[in-house]
Parts: sequence; structure tokens; C-alpha cells
Amino acid sequence: MTSSADTPAAPADLVRRLMRERPTVALGTMLPDGAPYVSLALVALAHDASPLLLLSRLAEHTRNLDTDPRISLLFDGTAGLASPLTGPRASVQGIAARSDDELLAQRFVQRHPDAATYAGFADFGLFRVTVQRAHLVAGFGRIHWVEGADLLLDTTPHHALATAEAGILRHMNEDHADAVDLYAAALSGSGAGWALTGVDPEGADLRRGGQVLRLPFPRPVGDAGSAREALVDAVRRARDGTLAAG
Repeated sequence: MTSSADTPAAPADLVRRLMRERPTVALGTMLPDGAPYVSLALVALAHDASPLLLLSRLAEHTRNLDTDPRISLLFDGTAGLASPLTGPRASVQGIAARSDDELLAQRFVQRHPDAATYAGFADFGLFRVTVQRAHLVAGFGRIHWVEGADLLLDTTPHHALATAEAGILRHMNEDHADAVDLYAAALSGSGAGWALTGVDPEGADLRRGGQVLRLPFPRPVGDAGSAREALVDAVRRARDGTLAAG
């Protein structure tokens, strides 16, 4: 009999996991003359997994989006592999629109602390991408199209988590920094100095300088109480050796 642990993850879950793990994307837009243009951008995700981009209106890609809001984002999970084409990557297609949501802006800066130095500049604005579909290549022969409706989470049951997130991060980083370092050690063998930078229904994000890690939760969380339970459980699993990155 095949256990649930042996059951392959659904393509939508694989794409969402890859998106949540990656701090940067290759950003594809269209020049006014119709030619494709690809650049590099920092990315964060809303709790439902919608991509978030903080872009300067002086940048070529932003001017492109002002005339054609269609966008393609490549989330690349092949770094460090001896044969990169055996690794996962996902091209996420959608429509980019400016957002004034303060919680989303805060989430982006938490994910990318250096962005705090320019996030308030007049020429920078936050874009949220409405995902239409994604193309997953998870290795040779594992190729899937995933519709946006299947990819994104319904965050209605988890709305309280978004408003509690900043407080959870502050509490963990100020009062339980040892636990955050314990997560990192269990996930990657890394030393001290890590910070929790995000908590969403599916897991938590960690950062130390230019390094990022993803701490997946075994089941979705929807508020501060269930997030606390998941983080306490992750300490237990880190200590007994059962905490894994994916």
C-alpha cells in the first residue's frame, strides 16, 4: 500500500512550493514594439501565492507593464544541480496591476529587508500579479499546465493570519531567535543569525543575509494560534530529526 508520504505532490502544490521558495524571478514583459524583454526582479508572495513585485517606474519592465500588463515569471529551482534540466522550474503567467495594500507591501519588505531603503520612494510601486496559469517542468517527462484557479489558495479561512503576521514575526525574532536558528540548522545545517521573514498558511520563510530557507507546515494554519502550534511543533521535529525542507 502506498502511504500519503509516498504519494507525489499535485502539480499545483509543486508550483506553489517552488514559488514560495524563490526570492527572485526572471520577469518577462513586452516592449512597445512587441519584442519580448526579460529582466531580474525580487519577488514575494501574498498569502494566496499571488506574486508581488516592487518595481521602479524608471525601469524598462515597469514602462512595459504600463502599456501591456501581461507578465511571465520564471521561478527557477535548478540552482546547484549537476544537471539543471532535471530540476524544477515554473513559468507563471498573469496580469500585473498596481496595489496599495499596506499588508502586502509590508510582506514584501519583510521578505526583502533591503527593500525598506527604497520602498517609500515616489518612483517605486507594488504590483500584484493575478495568476492565469503556470507551466511546470519538474524534470524530464514531468510537465504540466496548471490553471490559476487551481494554483492559488483560498485564503478566506486564513484571513486572520495575514493581520497577525507582523506580530508573529516580531515575537519569534525577538523572543525565540534560538528556535529560528534551530529550524535553519535542521533544514540546512546552517549556524546562527537567522530571522523569520514570513508566515503564510503553508509555512514560514527564513533569511540570513542573502540566504533564504523555507519551513513547510504539515497542515495549513489560519490564525496566530494555529501558527504558534505549527512553530512549536517544528521545534520538536527539529530536535528529533524529523524536520525536512520539502
